[in-house]
Amino acid sequence: MALAPKFAGQRFAASSAAPTLHTLELYLDYVCPFSAKMFNTVYTSVFPLIEKKYASKVQILFRQQIQPWHPSSTLVHEAGVAVLKLQPSKFWDFSKALFDEAKSFYDVNVVNETRNKSYERLAKIGAKVGLNEKEMYDLLYISDKPDKDGSLNTGNQVTNDLKVLVKMNRMQGVHVTPTVVFNGVVENNISSSFSGEQWEEWLEKNVV
Repeated sequence: MALAPKFAGQRFAASSAAPTLHTLELYLDYVCPFSAKMFNTVYTSVFPLIEKKYASKVQILFRQQIQPWHPSSTLVHEAGVAVLKLQPSKFWDFSKALFDEAKSFYDVNVVNETRNKSYERLAKIGAKVGLNEKEMYDLLYISDKPDKDGSLNTGNQVTNDLKVLVKMNRMQGVHVTPTVVFNGVVENNISSSFSGEQWEEWLEKNVV
């Protein structure tokens, strides 16, 4: 599936100049522990491997997959969209920082927290990787006052982009996180428990 220019930060490619033959799409949820496990292995082990051996052959796309049975999933993915709007080059580093603190956004830790308070904490995580905390919070903030037209579902400044991401994922029919898609086909042989060595073996077999 194509990647719209405004979501370009979701793409990891070791070489922007060289042609890419293969695409790995990772459907991940920031508050899914299995997604966190896969992301951390990809970030720490697979990225260096691609840079070393497959720079002209493989790109990776991070597909933000909201899992609505975790209410905070929407909020944390909104933060990811805010990063894409502010500094797309920081998206993967922000995702790493967010996954590192993801448990603080799990159900039991946010059940008594207001929505804007969660946004405040997410903006602070953004600041840790070099984003402007205030600018990020301003994109996420939800007013407690009706809009000028009386609307009560006002959304925030990332709502429209988030709708596009949700629509894209629904068109692919992805449900489970993490889900890996290789060249447009779901790859069920890749597990969230894959080690760096297993990723290396898989890439050797499937990337030509």
